[in-house]
Amino acid sequence: MRIVVIGGTGHIGTFLVPRLVRAGHEVVSVSRGDRSPYTDAREWDQVERIRADREAEDRDGVFARRIADLGPDVVIDLVCFTVAAAQALVEGLRGNTGQLLHCGSIWRYGPSASVPIVEGSATAPFGDYGVQKDQIARLLQQETADGGLVTTSLHPGHIVGPGWAPINPLGNLDLGVWRTLALGSPLRIPGLGAELLHHVHADDVAQAFELAVANRDRVAGEDLNVTSAAAVTVRGYADVVAGWFGRSAELESVTWEQFRAETPTEHADTTWEHLVRSHCASIDKARSLLGYEPAYTSTEAVLESVRSLVARGELDLPEPRAALQTNR
Repeated sequence: MRIVVIGGTGHIGTFLVPRLVRAGHEVVSVSRGDRSPYTDAREWDQVERIRADREAEDRDGVFARRIADLGPDVVIDLVCFTVAAAQALVEGLRGNTGQLLHCGSIWRYGPSASVPIVEGSATAPFGDYGVQKDQIARLLQQETADGGLVTTSLHPGHIVGPGWAPINPLGNLDLGVWRTLALGSPLRIPGLGAELLHHVHADDVAQAFELAVANRDRVAGEDLNVTSAAAVTVRGYADVVAGWFGRSAELESVTWEQFRAETPTEHADTTWEHLVRSHCASIDKARSLLGYEPAYTSTEAVLESVRSLVARGELDLPEPRAALQTNR
């Protein structure tokens, strides 16, 4: 099939596009700029690459038509963040394309009331990003239910992979947290550390999208969680990371007020956004309908990412680093 991947050189697309080429599909990657994928793969030599500023073209009302004019059998949208953009794409593809796959987020759910979170049974989302992702998923379900475009939305957890910093045990992107744990120094955490974080390797998300293409009718009108098999607690995650350096995590519980007072606002806000949700998502539906089976645990995915940061000189960690040099 001819498949157009919007956002093809991003986190998920880096792994998805080569997968689709290996499966025998003709692939068109649409990206805003000329940046390279996060990892090299020879399959990119067979990919048609197109530049498009989606935000600007959506404002001009031409983006959806431009995608439809590429003649895709399938469109995979990895970078849709507003209901308006989703609606415009649906209207442009309706009657012209066989399938639209959308990348959502487990932030479509609000704070965990019970875990694991099963599709269709969660608290209401909050924040513009989560609310929009939830509304997009509902819009797509209704579109298919009404007999329109065949759609499916997949909802990843915290996406991890080589080439970018993973969400750390504090639920933020502060690279200093890795060094603190590697040194065995005290790490101050807000609360008791029982909050949950649910990662997923980008290649496992790519696996799910590839399976959704191959199982179009089984997942028509569905939304599915796509994460690792199990979430991690803040304390458990920190202890695993410290163990990579032959240490145990030395954690000090503080109040949120204390944590905010001593943490840069950007990191403190990101920590709160993740920990207040405390997400753990069920992947039973994706397993049942797609045969999805993540190859990485949460911490295996993170370890690969941390190794990549160290190898590129973006993260300076103390010795010993033996665990970071071993295979998965």
